[in-house]
Amino acid sequence: MKIHEYQGKEIFRRYGVPVPKGILVHTPAEAEAAARELGTQVVVVKAQIHAGGRGKGGGVKLAKSPAEAKELASKMLGMMLKTHQTGPEGQKVRKLYIEQGLDIARELYLGVTLDRATSRITFMASAEGGVEIEEVAAKHPEKIFREAVDPITGFQDFQGRKLAFKLGLEGPTVNKFVSFCKALYRAYIETDASLAEINPLVILKDGGVMALDSKMNFDENALFRHRDIVEMRDIDEEDPKEAKAKELDLAYISLDGNIGCLVNGAGLAMATMDTIKLVGGNPANFLDVGGGASQEKVTAAFKLILADPNVKAILVNIFGGIMKCDVIADGVVAAAREVKLNVPLVVRLEGTNVEKGKEILERSGLKIIPADNLRQAAEKAVAAVKG
Repeated sequence: MKIHEYQGKEIFRRYGVPVPKGILVHTPAEAEAAARELGTQVVVVKAQIHAGGRGKGGGVKLAKSPAEAKELASKMLGMMLKTHQTGPEGQKVRKLYIEQGLDIARELYLGVTLDRATSRITFMASAEGGVEIEEVAAKHPEKIFREAVDPITGFQDFQGRKLAFKLGLEGPTVNKFVSFCKALYRAYIETDASLAEINPLVILKDGGVMALDSKMNFDENALFRHRDIVEMRDIDEEDPKEAKAKELDLAYISLDGNIGCLVNGAGLAMATMDTIKLVGGNPANFLDVGGGASQEKVTAAFKLILADPNVKAILVNIFGGIMKCDVIADGVVAAAREVKLNVPLVVRLEGTNVEKGKEILERSGLKIIPADNLRQAAEKAVAAVKG
């Protein structure tokens, strides 16, 4: 689960991670009042969307007066902000964060996440702050410094000093950076975050260390422990189909292809998508209905797939283990009738009661295209899309 910058900074404050003063606003008048309340010569008007690269897209602007903050807010609110993470359609700006201006000496990058290669929570730091860190990692990996954390001891002072020295920090700023990292580590661990990223982390002219940005993602499997974080969820920032899938307890991710996929099992879903790509097609989604999906769940999955206007065919790929093939066949037939399916439907069944399942599909009277294996199913789906 993702949250906004201003929400991440609320969490940072709770754990003692230094952040600038800021005020959330929803109207130009509120922006003007917030700028006046902050009282600094310069304030920053920041669009709040779940995407990076806001500055390049025009979503972060400096205002030198409350009147200018109001003017900028009137232009930003309601705009479709396009960044490298939103896609070509952009994301609508519904709220802004007005933040105090700071005397900045340097901009750095600092992030904490789980390195799956080492199974360790890892700090990543770079002197290349304020730019797209993915680009730095791709072109200049030597500029990213890493420190893996021992889960028994936690983040240690010496690790913070190592990163500080590599970043070229000196004097009292080193200890401030170490304290910053320790507070950030606590915030990451105690909220069950999957990512805590600050880009940029700024060194002030007085030697202070402060998080000028905040990006936090959380492990959804642990959210039952964090009701306060669940309340930070902003459904407006999520794909409507993905939000609906969460309500239905379906694992769904929207993609940009035209072949809808309905599969049981995450691994099989990935293999199905790969095979579609292999034979020249493009999957429209990842959708795992789970091992024991009911007829109602299959129907809901069909509706979810068909809510995407780009879908030109549906491929159902089911391996009957816990879920019997005859049960899923009944679900597919009922769902196809209920949603009045008007795109080609390719079905591949294998496993428990597979013959009964195939018989149900044949007797349904629906125009279902059967397939005996995954490659054949993918080829038939691609052919159906091409007409």
